[in-house]
Parts: sequence; C-alpha cells; structure tokens
Amino acid sequence: MSPSIQEIAARVKDLPGPDTASAERADARDADLTKPPGALGRLEAISRWLAAWQGRYPPGADDIAALVFAGNHGVTTQGVSPFPAEVTVQMVANFSAGGAAINQLCDSVGATLQVHALDLDRPTADMTEAPALTEDEFADAFGFGERAVPEACDLLCLGEMGIGNTTAAAALAHGLYGGAAADWTGRGTGVDDDGLVRKTEVVERAVARHRAETDAPLELFRRLGGRELAAIAGAVLAARLRRIPVLLDGFVCCAAAAPLQAANPAALEHCLAAHVSAEQGHRRLLETMAMTPLLDLGMRLGEASGAALAAGLVKAACATHNGMATFAEAGVSEADED
Repeated sequence: MSPSIQEIAARVKDLPGPDTASAERADARDADLTKPPGALGRLEAISRWLAAWQGRYPPGADDIAALVFAGNHGVTTQGVSPFPAEVTVQMVANFSAGGAAINQLCDSVGATLQVHALDLDRPTADMTEAPALTEDEFADAFGFGERAVPEACDLLCLGEMGIGNTTAAAALAHGLYGGAAADWTGRGTGVDDDGLVRKTEVVERAVARHRAETDAPLELFRRLGGRELAAIAGAVLAARLRRIPVLLDGFVCCAAAAPLQAANPAALEHCLAAHVSAEQGHRRLLETMAMTPLLDLGMRLGEASGAALAAGLVKAACATHNGMATFAEAGVSEADED
C-alpha cells in the first residue's frame, strides 16, 4: 500500500544520518595517501560522501543503478512544448531498444538501467485548472518510486522523461521558492519566443492558483508536479533509508527532490547534483538548494544523462581513494609538519 502525503511528511522528518565512523576512516586514509592534502579536490569529498552514506568502509562504486521515470502532463494542452505527448511513449520505446543517450552513458560506466512508464495514457490534470494529481495518484506514484529502488547498490542515478515536465518543474520551483515565474521558466524541448512567453504565463497562473490554497511543500508538489516527479521523490526517500547515495540529474529531477528538502533541510544530504543544465532556472534552483553540481557541460537532455555521466567521476573518486598507496606503503617521504 502506498503512503499518504501525511505519512510521507512524517517519514521525511525522521531520516537516518551519515555514518560518521566510516567518514572518519575515509578522512584518515585520505590524509595518508601519496598526494598533497586536497590535491584531488572534490574527488576527495566524493569518497568521503560515499563512505558516509553507504555506511561502510571502504566505499564502493561498482554496482551502479539508473532509474528513469516517465510521465505525461495535461498542461501540454496549453502549448508549453513543441512536441506532442506521444513523444514520451516513443522515447520510452527508444530507451527499451537501447537507442537513447542514456543507454550509451550507462554502458560507459557499467550501470544497469531500468525505465518505468507511469500511466502514459493517463496524463495529469492541467495544473492551471485543478491539482495535477489526486491524493491517491500522488501516493501511488511516490510509492512506485520507492519500490523501484534496488534493495542494495553502491550508487543510484535518477532521471526522467515527460513532455511538459519542465513546465511542472518550473511551477514547483516557483511555488516553493517564490520569485518571478520567468526566473524559473525556460525553453525546455525548444519553445520559440512566443512559446516561452506562453509557458511562463502558464507557470504563473498555476502557482497563483495553488499557492492560494496551500504552502505545504508536499501538497504543493501534488498540485504542481507529475507522476514521474513524485516517483523520483519516492526513490530519493527509499535510497536514504537503504543507505544508497544518489546522483540527481537535471532541472526536473532536482525540482522533484526539492519538496523533500523544503520539508526537512537534511533530506538530500545523501544526494549530489550531477550537473547544472542549460535549462533556465536550474542554476538558480541549485543555488537555492545549496547544491554544487559536479559537472557544467551545457546539457539539457534529461533521462538521467548527466547523472550517468557524473557516475564516472564517482567511480574515479572511489578508485583513487581505495587504490592509491599511502606514504608508508610507497616509501615516499611526507612533508615536514613545520
């Protein structure tokens, strides 16, 4: 049975923290490796993060799982995307056939890929007219995401596919963090100037409608989000409880995780932002969420592509931490402390 919004909110308030003993062991080994302190930059921090959230030492990065959730959005009837909703179905078929970018990127880092289509023949309601999801629909999608997470793996990469979902993500960010609708709304799959004006106005109307009724993060999520976004949030929460570190993909994926952080500032400490996308609003969102992306390559594809690419950095961090010799092992003199 899927959890209610009230049950989700209660669980988000009470989450396990990092394993400080494993993190301290990572720090101790890092201090003895044959390199100047801090010479590997963020790779050192990634190794510590892995150990802390895997709850073991040494950390590992061999078993990598990627989950892509797909959903359709009723708001597409407002002309917010140049592509029809059928493209979501077609891209899911492309994923299954191995022809998408995410398939190649997963292969390149040895990650397993699962793609989950969530009621593609039943789009969400148009969020400018009604809540995007009923309470049962939100709970079902969230619970689906929880159940999709493996019982154990070293690292989880999350992503999405859904025509219209950058509109939902922009509305969710605007609803949670305020500002102007234009601050969060971008071109998505490539709307022209007129389309961007129309999309921004849709985001503004949707948020005005629903923020007048609630400012509770998870309730806003239900009203402004979508099935694939709710599933991502469910996967994030399940990963935390199973001690699996998470790489969040682009704008939509980070927006899906944001309500959890809004409900509990520590809720995403087991997550890293894989990259900052070219989508308008993503950099602002990451700054607001105090998350520093691992990569900045101008990507805006979604489908966990940035997360899978960043998994290569995590593997490299783990390899250097676990495989390098210490000063004593290599017979190398350490720097004088004075």
